[in-house]
Amino acid sequence: MASLGVFISCTSDAKKTNDKAKTVTAAGDTVATPEAEVGTVREPVDTAKYDALVKKMANGDTTGNWAGRKGPYPLAGAILPFKRIVVYYGNLHSKKMGALGEYAPKEMWSRLNQEVKHWEKADPSTPVQPGVHYIASVASGTPGTDGMYINRMGDKQIDSVLKIAKMQNAIVFLDIQVGLSTIQKELPRLEKYLKLPHVHLGIDPEFSMKDGSKPGKKIGTYDAADINYCSDFLAKLVRANNLPPKVFVVHRFTRKMVTNYKNIKLRPEVQVVMHMDGWGEPDLKIGTYRHFIFPEPVQFTGFKLFYKNDLKKAPNRLMTPEDLLKLKPVPMYIQYQ
Repeated sequence: MASLGVFISCTSDAKKTNDKAKTVTAAGDTVATPEAEVGTVREPVDTAKYDALVKKMANGDTTGNWAGRKGPYPLAGAILPFKRIVVYYGNLHSKKMGALGEYAPKEMWSRLNQEVKHWEKADPSTPVQPGVHYIASVASGTPGTDGMYINRMGDKQIDSVLKIAKMQNAIVFLDIQVGLSTIQKELPRLEKYLKLPHVHLGIDPEFSMKDGSKPGKKIGTYDAADINYCSDFLAKLVRANNLPPKVFVVHRFTRKMVTNYKNIKLRPEVQVVMHMDGWGEPDLKIGTYRHFIFPEPVQFTGFKLFYKNDLKKAPNRLMTPEDLLKLKPVPMYIQYQ
């Protein structure tokens, strides 16, 4: 479960090259893209390894929901399930919305790298891809000039996040909370960033207020049609720009947050992560995962850990990598807030 934080209270033919991919951002900065090279001809996905890793991810599940491959094989350069993604989440304007924003970049990376090392020790057979997950559009408690109850971060802020990611050759997720707007209106604003090979997408149904309610008053929702719109948008960018597959994170901690999950389309250009976003004591979090993620399989799963909210009630503790590796399926995307 995300937080409105400070905003609710105030507001050509491909050919090989040895040069690292670079893109000039809106602020005029040249940013290296760590995940790929310009015009790279990538090795095709090892399908036998992919299938073996999916079986490992199922972790002995006997229901048949997770042991088999979900959807087509991904395009070359796919991160999942070959690596586990471990990220810090937040917004640079608020220390209350997550570790990304709470700490200065060097300290943030020191802390996140400790989490990465813990995951590498707990599951040495799975490499870790570090990243930052930035809330690029934040649901607001006030309507704003357009009445959409949304604060859209400017290019300068997003460019700053790209610089922070560059410090550790990390990937970036840009997250959208639409408020009273729609994902169809808000997603195109981020197109120039999503054209970068190392930039991926997250969307938050909690703050998609289709009934006109103010964000934070009740839990919002997305339908499979909204999710398919996003994956189609990403797939077209991947094909047009010769990119590796995009990772697409959908937050979820209730059943109604995502409707008609069976209609979600899987594509070789996009890797969908259904992310358990609830907070609380370990038993509650595991129950949420079992009730709302496990029984409605899409493709990959994620799990969020809250440094503060998970510890609100004594003697709660923060769940460990060892705890999460016992889940069925094992989450391949881990987010710390």
